[in-house]
Amino acid sequence: MRLLWGVVTLSLCVYHANAATAGFIKSPLSQMKLIGDSAELHCEVIGNPIPEVQWWFIEGEEPAEIYTQLFDGARDDQVRINATYIYHATSTLYLSKLALNDSGMYECRASNDPDRNDLRKTPKIKWIRSQANVLVFESPTILTNPESVFNLTNAVLTCNITDPPSPIKGNYWMKDGVEIKNTKSEATASTTQFTLDKIGNTDGGVYTCVFETEPISQKTIDVKTPPHVKPYKDSEHGNENDKGVLACVSHSYPAPTDWTWYKITETGNEPIINGTDKYEIKSQPNKTYLYITLLDMNADMGDYLCQGVSELGMASGKIHLRVRSRLAALWPFLGIVAEVIVLVTIIFIYEKKRKPDEITDDDDSGSAPLKSNAATNHKDKNVRQRNSN
Repeated sequence: MRLLWGVVTLSLCVYHANAATAGFIKSPLSQMKLIGDSAELHCEVIGNPIPEVQWWFIEGEEPAEIYTQLFDGARDDQVRINATYIYHATSTLYLSKLALNDSGMYECRASNDPDRNDLRKTPKIKWIRSQANVLVFESPTILTNPESVFNLTNAVLTCNITDPPSPIKGNYWMKDGVEIKNTKSEATASTTQFTLDKIGNTDGGVYTCVFETEPISQKTIDVKTPPHVKPYKDSEHGNENDKGVLACVSHSYPAPTDWTWYKITETGNEPIINGTDKYEIKSQPNKTYLYITLLDMNADMGDYLCQGVSELGMASGKIHLRVRSRLAALWPFLGIVAEVIVLVTIIFIYEKKRKPDEITDDDDSGSAPLKSNAATNHKDKNVRQRNSN
């Protein structure tokens, strides 16, 4: 019994030695938003053991404050909470479709006290708290001209803001959520324009005029273009019995709502049925893929047509599919081998014919070795020297 009591005491001592109270390493920041916007609050907490994190909404003023705990899916799915507990606690609160009554104080609470949720006991370690304000304002009125653009070759987009929530510090334009270069201005005027000199297939999209106020004020203008369908490659290659993939993409806005594939035959365009053992079609709003299993040189080689349909019309693109034999990769190698064999044979025949002549010439030249003229000249020189004496 004493041994058991000692083990328990030692464990408690080790726990208290390693335990650390919770502490914030990142606190939520206050934000100003417009009606219909979204807000995101984030906090991170350390401690040992890893603390639990909760989110609360505080409305009213002291001493009549009302505290409401928020959970994932609250306010008719307007509230989303994402939390992780790995090395430390992180939690993010997402608020969507903000309304005026969503204004208030939001509180991130954290505690690692084992009794923190036991209502019968007073927690030894109090919950630590970090607060941020979310203020929701009425959306200003922004008039656009035109409200949308379609089937035009050029356009001038204009925005005019009335009753901004704060003084205007500047403005800029965005396309599909990305700021357009060279459109940022520090002008405090309530009107801004953006000119599209020539509207091409890739110029369609959602254009946004942004006024730099607190919070940001913005309005969108849709620029719509007829569908434009283009294959990734005009010609695709595949090996026999392999799986072939054909792809088409559309850069227009709005994206096609329906994709169809055809096999071009002598009798016309033959629709390809999705979900068979031979064909599978996978489509996204701006692209489509055709998968062909067990490619056959005779049946699958030829031209294919991808067709996209949007609210502004229809467009198509053609792809040529070539199917190669599995032995096709060997032909270059066999050709090189054949060239080497022919070259070696030619060299061998040439050497065979050349050797007898070379041997005869060598024997004739070697039968009578030549004497050195240097030795003869040396002897004549000695003779002349003796006669002079």
